[in-house]
Amino acid sequence: MLNANSSMTVSDSIRYVGVNDHAIDLFEGQFHVPLGMAYNSYVIRDDKIAVMDSVDGHFGDEWLSNIKKELGGREPDYLVVHHMEMDHSACIQQFIRAYPKAVIVASKMAFTMMKSYFGDEFAAAIAPRQLAVGDASTLELGTHTLSFIAAPNVHWPEVLMSYETCEKILFSADAFGKFGANDKEDPEGWTCEARRYYFGIVGKFGPQVQAVLKKAARLDIQKICPLHGPVLDADIAEYLRLYGIWSDYGVESEGVMIAYTSVYGNTKKAVEKLADILKAQGCPKVVTADLAREDMYENVENAFRYGTLVLASTTYNGGVFPVMQEFIEHLTERNYQKRKIAFVENGSWAPAAAKAMRSLFDKGLEAGCKDLSFAEARVSIKIAMSEKNVQEMERLSQELC
Repeated sequence: MLNANSSMTVSDSIRYVGVNDHAIDLFEGQFHVPLGMAYNSYVIRDDKIAVMDSVDGHFGDEWLSNIKKELGGREPDYLVVHHMEMDHSACIQQFIRAYPKAVIVASKMAFTMMKSYFGDEFAAAIAPRQLAVGDASTLELGTHTLSFIAAPNVHWPEVLMSYETCEKILFSADAFGKFGANDKEDPEGWTCEARRYYFGIVGKFGPQVQAVLKKAARLDIQKICPLHGPVLDADIAEYLRLYGIWSDYGVESEGVMIAYTSVYGNTKKAVEKLADILKAQGCPKVVTADLAREDMYENVENAFRYGTLVLASTTYNGGVFPVMQEFIEHLTERNYQKRKIAFVENGSWAPAAAKAMRSLFDKGLEAGCKDLSFAEARVSIKIAMSEKNVQEMERLSQELC
């Protein structure tokens, strides 16, 4: 795995010209990124020169400076646009002003989006210099050839990937990306923040990712150059394996995640007791999460990582606690499936959270979730955990383990 500092050599002919964002606090306005973010761009130098994607609008000057430094006086022939989300397309106009003879290569839908983004005047100006490509289209650069792969809804409908046939490099758009700037070492490695990125942003589109992985299986991929995160230059089979599990909604790690809300601490005490019981029963991994205090998308990530999910909620306004409802809706809108779910509820006089949580999943089953099973055992607490509740937890743990 290569950290993509500017002027990094992907190969003798392919250079990294992307940028790192250390000022950002929320990616896409919602994902916490304490290690910043990378917006990746690459240059292929051959008889013809192709620049692969633009960057976020705050970094146009830095990006163009990186390109100029790598080209040594030459000018690019092509700007290849794999994905039109603004963190990758915002500087297209600036690029065209700097290199007015360059041809823009993109999908037909991407050109429609460019017109919406940049206006009719821009669309008319680039009309003579636009090349629409689709699945199996090729672009000859000399020794290097780009073969395009349609990747609709991974995670936008206009997305392309491209495979460079000479050096066997996959330019994967947002797939295989992760949170974090490339010049910041991630102590957890690639997988954790790549998983949070995948399930936060791409997770709803598992079938579309599976379709692209089938195409990728026919390729000899030696490196992956994503639009976020480091260049992947080793263990390619492992990255493909993980994406196969994630996009098929498979279980990556055997274990139980317990996600809870607790107002005065009683539900938390019950969760801690249940976790101890599960461990004593031999559960290989038990992870607990306080939904009100921990990163929502890390919790979503873990719900998809493990095979069993226990939801423990206080009753609130006759239903489920708000942050628990939000969490469940994050899961169901991403087509949560192939998991076993159990409920723990607490209420001062009439516990009702379990029924409310189940109803949210029932709505999800109608909308795209599937293959969910629900534990028969249920724990229902009135204010504080009782000996009866401990017995209920014992029965539940036997069912789950």
